[in-house]
Amino acid sequence: MIAAFEGWNDAGDAASAAVEQMGLTWDATPLTELDPEGYYDFQVSRPTVKLVDGVTRTIEWPTTRLSVCRLPDAAHDVILVHGIEPNFRWRAFCDELLKIALEHEVSTVLSLGALLADVPHTRPIQVTGSAHDETTAERLNLTRSRYQGPTGISGVFQDACVQAGIPSVSFWASVPHYVSQAPSPKATLALLHRVEEALDVEVPLGALPQQADEWETEVSQIASEDEEISEYIRSLEEREEADEPLQPASGESIAAEFERYLRRRGPGRGDGPGREGPGKR
Repeated sequence: MIAAFEGWNDAGDAASAAVEQMGLTWDATPLTELDPEGYYDFQVSRPTVKLVDGVTRTIEWPTTRLSVCRLPDAAHDVILVHGIEPNFRWRAFCDELLKIALEHEVSTVLSLGALLADVPHTRPIQVTGSAHDETTAERLNLTRSRYQGPTGISGVFQDACVQAGIPSVSFWASVPHYVSQAPSPKATLALLHRVEEALDVEVPLGALPQQADEWETEVSQIASEDEEISEYIRSLEEREEADEPLQPASGESIAAEFERYLRRRGPGRGDGPGREGPGKR
């Protein structure tokens, strides 16, 4: 099960866009949705009116929807959870999701999130996270977050999974706070790479790599027109290099990662023609 929630947990829409990308490229089919009554303040997350065939009006309620992806080359199917952070009754909300997870014998839950951080857009997106045990954290080479403070529904749901005995891993992408508007394709791409590593399957990326390059180029161009912003970005780059210097990888680790990459993206398993990345919502 892979979950992402819009709102506080989703800077730049990076996490929700990652789930949308997986649903699109893995041909997800609807599984179920939660009854939104009792979880949402409809004056905050308002229902929307839509036209069907240009004539009939229908109401679409904000809620959390689940879909299933059947991956022929993977050991397990994937359930995608995409919703809005609820306003009320978070423990009951998590209990509903846990019930579905247990009914479908979910073996692992991946929670995706994105947060605003003092990081430069010119460097690889930092992805921190946590795991249910030390072995999994080491296997995924998780950079532990040192954050303490208020949490969102992603953190609460991950804790609920661990308490219920379901292994759970969270990935959080750091989105530059000075360019937080959606979309943030570079952060979405970083999260999808971590999903690939966790599941050891290929996630078709479509146009996302190109979108991420264009995003970085556009932000750099805008920043170059303002000396104060450019200086601030340079200070972030210097601080990041001083705080977390790059560690040279061993030949064995490079070879092992390259083998995993080839296994996920072998001949005939590329993104394929006609794949599109997630657009602006």
